[in-house]
Amino acid sequence: MEFYHKPVLLEETLNGLNIKKDGIYVDGTLGGAGHSKEILKRLQNTGLLIGIDRDEDALKAAKLNLQEFKNVKYIHGNHDEINKIFEENNIPKVDGILLDLGVSSYQLDEKSRGFSYLGDNDLDMRMDRNQSFTAKELINTYSEERLANIIFEYGEEKYSRKIAKNICELRKNEEIKTTSQLVQIIEKSIPQFAKNNGHPAKKTFQALRIEVNNEIEPLYNTVLNAIDLLKENGRLCVITFHSLEDRAVKRAYEKAEGICTCPKELPYCVCGAKSLGKVVNKKPIVATDKEQSENTRSKSAKLRIFEKRNT
Repeated sequence: MEFYHKPVLLEETLNGLNIKKDGIYVDGTLGGAGHSKEILKRLQNTGLLIGIDRDEDALKAAKLNLQEFKNVKYIHGNHDEINKIFEENNIPKVDGILLDLGVSSYQLDEKSRGFSYLGDNDLDMRMDRNQSFTAKELINTYSEERLANIIFEYGEEKYSRKIAKNICELRKNEEIKTTSQLVQIIEKSIPQFAKNNGHPAKKTFQALRIEVNNEIEPLYNTVLNAIDLLKENGRLCVITFHSLEDRAVKRAYEKAEGICTCPKELPYCVCGAKSLGKVVNKKPIVATDKEQSENTRSKSAKLRIFEKRNT
């Protein structure tokens, strides 16, 4: 299957990166290379695009999609370890970094990956298939309370406790192995009147995917590490699709901006706040009505931009 990814907030991201023709740019979530292709079009041969992705299928597809460009370096890795990736590959400070978070269209459409609630496939959901932990292990080993909390927090599913209870009841008699088994449980757990707003399994599948791939917990430090790897006046652009992702990025930007957190009654700062730069857009940039109508994935997208300043 073609690894296609329609880039969200494309023009806004390109403007946010403030691309220099001879600059070095990192796409930490390469995916289908939609953003990267447009970045490369704006670079001269002296510029460089470094594409990182934990999904080896994405890297293979990106090499095909970007085969006309020679100034690309491909790295299999997780953007949560971006500082380690830079060190191991002798990458200098860069002019811009992009993180487009979430799942790609290919991963959703390729049913065998187990991200989709459509069809009957193994419960997998791993972005990096070298990882051993899968959605099947999660569903069959997590406690009822932990399952409910994950589904509620990451999926914002109000019927999370009922879903978790029914999962644990069924797995007493048989292992839950497939997406269709899980969908049946979810459908039985949600009242009929609540099934009118999209597929009833959508929120739960999102929550499980986030947990399997540990998408939220490391994000705060990932953003701070990425800022540290920028040159003077370099830009970091992060596109989020979940409120918890956006909150982590916002907190990291505030930390990097050096906002003092001391009580107002103190005569001077004791928290050691140090500014690494500035937030370019105080409010997140969202997709236009036109883009939202053309690409439903963009509806929840938020772009936040940070500019590195060493002085």
